[in-house]
Amino acid sequence: MEISKSYDLLAKSLDYRATRAKMISSNIANIDTPYYKAKDISFEDELVSEANKLFGKDSQELELAKTDPKHMDLEDDSSVGVKYYLRATHTQRNDANTVDLDIETTELSKNQMMYQASMSALQKESRLFKSIIDASSKV
Repeated sequence: MEISKSYDLLAKSLDYRATRAKMISSNIANIDTPYYKAKDISFEDELVSEANKLFGKDSQELELAKTDPKHMDLEDDSSVGVKYYLRATHTQRNDANTVDLDIETTELSKNQMMYQASMSALQKESRLFKSIIDASSKV
């Protein structure tokens, strides 16, 4: 049952935030691995695209053209539809590792705050619909 369009979007954002937390934790776990490159994920574009679909706005993204029915569909390599990239950094240690603990802990904190904000908004929306249902049953 769909509660609202924004509820679905908030739920999707929680999935994205959890995936980003795993990626950042992986970077921290590999801080002493030679030649390891710090990774991050970008899901803001995916979230905007999802919001446009849910709220009926036109997407600025081009669809993949298939000129033959035998052409394969474009597949996503991730369960939540995010794409990772190597994080640009100004520092690189002698072992070519680019993980910076200060950056990783800062990004992890920011991600945690955004996760909590999304969770709070989701809970508020759930309580709103619960109160409407409770009020309508008393009438």
